[in-house]
Amino acid sequence: MNGKKVVVVGAGPVGSLAALYAASRGAAVEVYELRSDLRNADTTPLNFTKSINLALSERGINALRSTGNNELLETVLEQTIPMHGRMIHTRSATGSLTEQSQLYDVHGRFQRSVDRGVLNGVLLNHLDSLPNVTLHFQHKMTGADFRKRRAWFEITDRTDSSHPNRPREIEVDFNLLIGADGAHSTTRYHMMKYARMNYHQEYIDCLWCEFTMPPTQSGDFAISPNHLHIWPAGSFMFIALPNLDKSFVCTLFGPVEMFVHLEDSPDAELVAFFDKHFPGVTNHIPPSDLIAQFKRNPHLPLINIKCSPHHFGDSVVILGDAANAMVPFYGQGMNAGMESVRVLFSKLDAIADRTAALASYTEERTKDAHVVADLALGNYIEMRSSVTSRLYKLRKYIEERLDKYVPSLGWATQYSRISFSNMRYSEVIKHSQRQKRILTAVLLAMAAAVFTGPAAALWLYVLRHSQHRRRILYLMIQEVKW
Repeated sequence: MNGKKVVVVGAGPVGSLAALYAASRGAAVEVYELRSDLRNADTTPLNFTKSINLALSERGINALRSTGNNELLETVLEQTIPMHGRMIHTRSATGSLTEQSQLYDVHGRFQRSVDRGVLNGVLLNHLDSLPNVTLHFQHKMTGADFRKRRAWFEITDRTDSSHPNRPREIEVDFNLLIGADGAHSTTRYHMMKYARMNYHQEYIDCLWCEFTMPPTQSGDFAISPNHLHIWPAGSFMFIALPNLDKSFVCTLFGPVEMFVHLEDSPDAELVAFFDKHFPGVTNHIPPSDLIAQFKRNPHLPLINIKCSPHHFGDSVVILGDAANAMVPFYGQGMNAGMESVRVLFSKLDAIADRTAALASYTEERTKDAHVVADLALGNYIEMRSSVTSRLYKLRKYIEERLDKYVPSLGWATQYSRISFSNMRYSEVIKHSQRQKRILTAVLLAMAAAVFTGPAAALWLYVLRHSQHRRRILYLMIQEVKW
């Protein structure tokens, strides 16, 4: 890409990383962002919230690592807080508050809580230091011709001298345009005029509202800082992620009908709702503050977007939420977007013909993006209810024991493959489905042993399964004995 001009639309974490990859390959990079400088505290994000924490996991870290800039990676990691597992908050049968830690990984691997604005600031500061990168804020994309390789932007803080009531518009040419401008992507909209794009969007029956849990009066964390905290309540939930300033960013997720009811209810009912379903929260967020935040902070929808292709010709490609927006329940939105940057540039490095490189990228990434979007939807059910299920805990226990004590079997939980590896999402789901079939067969055999006798159950299982699966059965029986 040496000497080529690359335009990046969107200066969020994914767009900033894409600009960094292009710049490191010798391209002249121009980044255009609709909003004011994202490093300014008074810049309002597109979702109208001042802060939202993200879970940075291996895929995102690997994308940063693959820039070859270890100093940048270390700067980012210094701004994170390790989360070793989920902390499940419930109330016991006697009414006392209970906490149960569920580690993410038997090998000690962990997620990292990071403030989106802080991460974005680190990347933008680095881009600002590069001689072949220019940043343009308050530039709104208004059109594009992807055959002639031109795009048009309104400069929203400047007016046209001949038309004082209209923003000034500029024309920008490029060799490659990368659209990383979010779920409601303008790049994608204009690309649809050229590419034969299949497009699907779905708003799920869920709204979310953000809260802040302040530090204690002594200045410490109110609850454990090294967990992602969950208050599961069946069809809705409350979660909390730690901040470096020892506060927590908290989020209420629930059906639209629930939010409408709470919005129309007296203040006291909101507090009673939290005390009933999210025990202990009002010990850390004073009721008056809880009410004020619920009224002040927006109640926002969640969207899933799938589209294909992710490119047109050799002139434009879309990344991140612009290509595959997903609900946040697997913590993979940003990580998947950053991984897409790494995959895209690996294709551009390996394939000289840019049209072929972008086509290869679309073929690989579309499949993976659709899989992880579906997994994110499924994980909402797990977080809000399954985490307290005995069957869920049993399956997790068995899979983790096999992973830890018999690694040669290649067994691992779906969560660990998603969060702590760089295996393609489409391959993860294949492994998980295979393990589920084996585990289901084993549990059925064990159930048969209870009702028909051990000999009959084992005889059926031995006849119908391979030596590999007989080995797994043996190990599981030993686990039950332990």
